[in-house]
Amino acid sequence: MSSPPSYPGIRISGCRALGAEGGSNAESLDRLLPPVGTGHSPRKRTTSQCKSEPPLLRTSKRTIYTAGRPPWYNEHGTQSKEAFAIGLGGGSASGKTTVARMIIEALDVPWVVLLSMDSFYKVLTEQQQEQAAHNNFNFDHPDAFDFDLIISTLKKLKQGKSVKVPVYDFTTHSRKRDWKTLYGANVIIFEGIMAFADKTLLELLDMKIFVDTDSDIRLVRRLRRDISERGRDIEGVIKQYNKFVKPSFDQYIQPTMRLADIVVPRGSGNTVAIDLIVQHVHSQLEERELSVRAALASAHQCHPLPQTLSVLKSTPQVRGMHTIIRDKETSRDEFIFYSKRLMRLLIEHALSFLPFQDCVVRTPQGQDYAGKCYAGKQITGVSILRAGETMEPALRAVCKDVRIGTILIQTNQLTGEPELHYLRLPKDISDDHVILMDCTVSTGAAAMMAVRVLLDHDVPEDKIFLLSLLMAEMGVHSVAYAFPRVRIITTAVDKRVNDLFRIIPGIGNFGDRYFGTDAVPDGSDEEEVAYTG
Repeated sequence: MSSPPSYPGIRISGCRALGAEGGSNAESLDRLLPPVGTGHSPRKRTTSQCKSEPPLLRTSKRTIYTAGRPPWYNEHGTQSKEAFAIGLGGGSASGKTTVARMIIEALDVPWVVLLSMDSFYKVLTEQQQEQAAHNNFNFDHPDAFDFDLIISTLKKLKQGKSVKVPVYDFTTHSRKRDWKTLYGANVIIFEGIMAFADKTLLELLDMKIFVDTDSDIRLVRRLRRDISERGRDIEGVIKQYNKFVKPSFDQYIQPTMRLADIVVPRGSGNTVAIDLIVQHVHSQLEERELSVRAALASAHQCHPLPQTLSVLKSTPQVRGMHTIIRDKETSRDEFIFYSKRLMRLLIEHALSFLPFQDCVVRTPQGQDYAGKCYAGKQITGVSILRAGETMEPALRAVCKDVRIGTILIQTNQLTGEPELHYLRLPKDISDDHVILMDCTVSTGAAAMMAVRVLLDHDVPEDKIFLLSLLMAEMGVHSVAYAFPRVRIITTAVDKRVNDLFRIIPGIGNFGDRYFGTDAVPDGSDEEEVAYTG
């Protein structure tokens, strides 16, 4: 894919795009500025990804809630797209954050991550803390930032992975103990005074924007911000500005303007420039559409069932319960009762695949007993809403103190693709064995998305157990082909999926039958249809 367009030597309604002209003080940027005009390698195709907790953005007029995140991976389960990363540079208090939020609102696309460079100040030594307390530490120097952490964080975000971002306290000049988690992005907006001040960092940015604001306006904004929000006094702010902020801008920040694809004079007041930026980003995103379900429906047919599949033994009792819950005449009460019985049997069966080690205990009779004990750290259950949550009580009944996470995946009625709408996962889930629960799996599209989410949160593939009451062969093959180390456990496997992606002979829409809701006419068995608007 071609790199973002440049418009050498022209100004478009106050939005200036720069060509290869040099900037002042370039010789002072020893580690910083690569030669201008060096082309980027073709950018990988990008995808829809997101912040994990709505609402995305509150404005004076409305609240924008996140829509679903379409697949960011292919039928092989590997990432096929990277997020589109926009870098916003400019002097302190130039309006970068305001411009970023205006771009987010104008884009009106789901799953946008706003990443601020202010979160990545280095941890200060005791001597530096003392200097900062007396406004004698230069926070506007490149050495004040942890570029290694910035680069690794941005790389992981572009790859669709979960990241932990430090939270910086400007009143104490230190990082807070709790870090915040960001996951995924259709668009990443990275803003900061040194956004263009590292060669490796520049290569990660698909579009570079410099916000150019008059120095007097920046000083007034900085006074207002630092006094009202950061607990500083006027004398200290002015001292720091004259000693560090202004010289650093002249030496390190202003010269990076020549690296920008677009320069936005007057910052947030330049709505024409913001509209131009938004149009370009939209054109990039339109090239990144992907269809996964159709690919799954045509792949892996007539293959033997994988060895990672384990089907609960079809005893007369199990077949009897299947007969009841598959019968369209079964009442809701009986459907719930026998579904719960099957869930309990399924989970008990699944627990036998967890790692166990030898252990010896002393019995009340004073004798040793050579037994087994769980060899992992912890078990976490993750339900794919809404049907998957019906399996949670059965898991809690047999696993004491089990942690529970949730993932909401729905089918987009217009595209037929699964979309990730919400997730809440326990902390440090990467150390756990994860039991992923969904009641039915037809094509495997939703299950694959859920597995991908867990992998993006660093859960090892061989620690994921996918549990379902009923699966179609297509879904088994899709998951096993994409994730060959995921253990798949079910009570039955049906042969076919029809043109509406329903399992045949199947069980119907499990969620509707269990919760007593009206069925969606053309929905698949494995997710409910998303509502738009």
